[in-house]
Amino acid sequence: MPSRLRVDFEPQELAAVLAHYDIGAIDRTDKQLKGSRRSPKVILTTERGRFLLKRRARGRDHPMKVAFAHGVQQFLAAQDFPLPHIVPVREGDETMVIINDLIYEMFEYVAGLPYDRSLDATFDGGRVLGLFHRLIARYESDWEPSRRGYHDSNAVRNYLNGVPASIGKDDSVVGKETELLATVSILYDSYETAAERVNEANFYEWPHQIVHADWHPGNMLFLDGCVEAVIDYDSLHLLPPATDAANGALQFSIIGGAMDPRQWPAELDEDRFRRFLLGYDQECSTSPEQMRVLPALMIEALIAEAVMPIAATGSFGRMEGFRFLKMICRKVRWLEQNGDRLMTVLQA
Repeated sequence: MPSRLRVDFEPQELAAVLAHYDIGAIDRTDKQLKGSRRSPKVILTTERGRFLLKRRARGRDHPMKVAFAHGVQQFLAAQDFPLPHIVPVREGDETMVIINDLIYEMFEYVAGLPYDRSLDATFDGGRVLGLFHRLIARYESDWEPSRRGYHDSNAVRNYLNGVPASIGKDDSVVGKETELLATVSILYDSYETAAERVNEANFYEWPHQIVHADWHPGNMLFLDGCVEAVIDYDSLHLLPPATDAANGALQFSIIGGAMDPRQWPAELDEDRFRRFLLGYDQECSTSPEQMRVLPALMIEALIAEAVMPIAATGSFGRMEGFRFLKMICRKVRWLEQNGDRLMTVLQA
């Protein structure tokens, strides 16, 4: 099971990395406690401003993939897209430092606030995703990112099959093994049905381009109801943009928050759902055929996001895996029952 302890920089490690940058005298350093525990980050305040230094987590540190992500970010920065600018190293135009097979990267620090669930911030979250898709469609690269997403994925099916073994011995499941198997079976059937509906809409003929593949409020900073910066480019894929739009609409409209997933309601926030997609449509249009199956893509995304960590660790973050899966079932059923209505109202 992965460690839940947050890794930190060693003092000598930090000194060795900073020797490659020209950011002026450092006044103070502060740990950045947000994001992956496996990727240490530190905020540096210097005479020239504030910067964020990050060590890439293992599994996200392939040099070619990092270089590709940096190329995308530099292209977007040149188009005035809201994101933290990469700080080049002292020697030439390199954008990363590699020491002892570890990769380090530095960005200009962007101040901002978390998503406040307001309709203005939701609209801008959709608008900026549309802007991202419109701008990045012109980007050319020799490196091709993965084409494997959450749609019709054998990896997701394997994770579903692995869930009973992962959480079957947890105290919350003792005496409820039949209910656990039934829950997994329901999710498996819902995933298959949603994937089939999307495939009937000719998914594999849809145009592909670079997509963000992890568009959610936690990867953005906001100010006065607007996106100040999009801060994570570790998951870039080559897929139809509608996969991003569906996941974004889900992430910006889902209702949760309490530590006990039994308290999460089944329904989405329909006002936020509509506002996100209206914002997206302001910058980038989606075909009617793709819009009709957006709820099915949302079901696939919801199931995929839940079962991957649960199959690996038995839990979803700090939440008990079995209770979380039952909550996901309630939300999937609600989407199955209300998805067509949501799209009809949106198009009215």
